[in-house]
Amino acid sequence: MELGVLGLSDDEERVYEALVALPGSTVAALADHLSTPSDPLARTLSALTDKHLVAGSGSPTRYLAAPPDIAINQLVLQRERELSAARAKVHALSEIHRSAHRTSPELVIEQLTDRQTIAAAVAHLESEALHQVRVFDTPPYYEVPGGAGAARNTEAQIARHKNDGVAHRVIYSLDALTWPQKLETDILPAVRGGEEARTRRTLPIKLIIRDDQDALIPFDLSRSGLQVAYLVRRSPLLTALEALFEGEWAQAAPLDVAPTGRTKPDEETRSLLALMMAGLTDTAIARVNGWSTRTTYRRLQALMTELGASSRFQAGSLAERRGWL
Repeated sequence: MELGVLGLSDDEERVYEALVALPGSTVAALADHLSTPSDPLARTLSALTDKHLVAGSGSPTRYLAAPPDIAINQLVLQRERELSAARAKVHALSEIHRSAHRTSPELVIEQLTDRQTIAAAVAHLESEALHQVRVFDTPPYYEVPGGAGAARNTEAQIARHKNDGVAHRVIYSLDALTWPQKLETDILPAVRGGEEARTRRTLPIKLIIRDDQDALIPFDLSRSGLQVAYLVRRSPLLTALEALFEGEWAQAAPLDVAPTGRTKPDEETRSLLALMMAGLTDTAIARVNGWSTRTTYRRLQALMTELGASSRFQAGSLAERRGWL
C-alpha cells in the first residue's frame, strides 16, 4: 500500500484511513467497520499510537487520527533524514573504496562477467559522471536498440545533461548507424537532447569513459556464450584510453541531425546521389555527366560535407532521411 514506504504495515494503513474518516471510533466500532477481530485491531491501534498517528481517550476508549498533513509529513521528513544519512554513508564508503583501489595497483583492472554486474557498472558510470561521458558506440548491444531498456538509458542521459550539465560525446560506428532501429529510436533522440555525436566507419573497441575516473570496455564472447567487460580505474591505461578516444574524435565526422541549408536538392545533386548510391565509381560518374574526374571528386566531397557524412553509404542514408532520394 502507499504508506508502506514510510514504515506502516498494511493493517496500520487500513486502520489509520478508517479513523481519518470515522473520528472518535471505539475498538468495537472499528472492528465492525473493518470486519476485523478486536484483539489484533487493538494491537494495531497501539502501534499507531506509538507512531503518534493515533490518540485515544475516555472510557470506553475512543480514537482520533492525527491530522494527515502533520502526522504523515512528519514520517516523510523522518524517512528523508534516514535516506540522507544512508547517502552520506554510501559516499563515505565510496571514498574508502576509491582510496583502496588507488593504493592497490593490482586492482586497476577488474573483470566483470555477469550481465547484471556489467549493466550496473554502465549505470554507475552514467549516473556518477560530474563533467562528461565519452563513448565508442558499436554493436553488439546488451540493451536491444528501440527497446524499453535502451529508451530508459536515453531518457536518463538527456535528464543528466539538462539537469546537471553532464556532457555526452559519442562516436558511432557505421554498423551502429545502420543497426535496426538504432538511429531513429536511440541516437537521434539523444542528439536532440544535447548529445555531441560523431561517426567513424569503424571503431577499435566498445568503450565508456566517466570523466577522468574510470572506463568500461565491454566484450562479446559469442562462441562461449559469455559476456565480459573490463572496468579500468585511474591509471596509465585509463590515460591511454582517453587519448585513444580523443584521437578518434578528432578524425570523426559530425553526425547530421536535422537538415541545414537548402531543403531540397537540385536535379544535378539528385542525379549525383542516384549515381553514387548505384555504386558507380568517380570515373564512371564523370563519364556519365561529362565532367573531369577532379570535378566529380570535388562535387562528391562537397555533397558529403553538406550532408555531414564520412562515407558514401552514410551520405545515402542521410540524404534519404532528408527526403532527397
